[in-house]
Amino acid sequence: MARSLQAERNTKRHDSAAIDRTVAFANGKGGVGKTTTAANVAGYAAIAGAKVLVIDLDPQGDLSRDLGYESASGQGLFNALVTGTTAPVLKDIRENLDVIPGGQALEDIQGLMFSRSTRADAGDFGDMLHRSIEPLAEDYDLIIIDTPPGERTLVEGAFAIATAVVIPTKSDEASIDGVERVARRFMAVRERNPNLQLAGVVLFGVGPRSLRLERSVRETLEEMLGTVAPVFATRIRSLESASADARKKGLLFHELEGAVTQAQKDRLKALRAGIKPSDGFFSRNAGGLAEEFEALTGEILSRLNEIESDDNQ
Repeated sequence: MARSLQAERNTKRHDSAAIDRTVAFANGKGGVGKTTTAANVAGYAAIAGAKVLVIDLDPQGDLSRDLGYESASGQGLFNALVTGTTAPVLKDIRENLDVIPGGQALEDIQGLMFSRSTRADAGDFGDMLHRSIEPLAEDYDLIIIDTPPGERTLVEGAFAIATAVVIPTKSDEASIDGVERVARRFMAVRERNPNLQLAGVVLFGVGPRSLRLERSVRETLEEMLGTVAPVFATRIRSLESASADARKKGLLFHELEGAVTQAQKDRLKALRAGIKPSDGFFSRNAGGLAEEFEALTGEILSRLNEIESDDNQ
């Protein structure tokens, strides 16, 4: 696979429907931290001053849990895709961060594409997505697309308009197999979007003491990728209590740190006053996860700059 990916990378670039600074987060397996990584990277990029748009292409709509906005049906995005109009945007989910919410309505995309397949002028899902997203692009410095694990049409549509793909993965064999499935979808789209590049792989949910396992997984992934893309140096550790708190409260990890600290102060104040304290958090700290996501965001943005520099040569 490494040789074929490298060969594709060396092919001549052509004009494509890619939208600048658009990154798809993908893995062929669910439960690997894809949505959490996309949300926290978006959050840190926004803190750094970038104007960020996050697009939720997952029918489960789980991005709402990580970012803390009210879950949606995805009908607004679906309607825009069908009519070829600009997708509706939820503004100011965080400072500098807007969202196009997904949801259950996106499950109908596969059937829609089948019904439109006999129309010569219909185009594919990538064309539909481009028409709905491209008019928004000039308002943003970075567009992040969270893709579902099992919907090939949605994933390849995201790849058709993206300039880069980031693959979060856990260390188990099923997750590594998911990386290979994404690589196959990546290759399938390169003909119609030759500017698409593999930005890198993120190790997610690694046990804090699993150093030998981490080294082994890194070696496996590096052998798989060859020189095409890096396994990012920053890995995201496993800390279930903090992850559960973050999703329950709709907080990003840098926000969770502050909230947990405040909750501890409130708890001590209640104890001093002889009042039974409320305890709304499982974790006593975010375990350095905020710093890890900050470092990872820096690596990803640097990698995007590198890809852009290569494209301009």
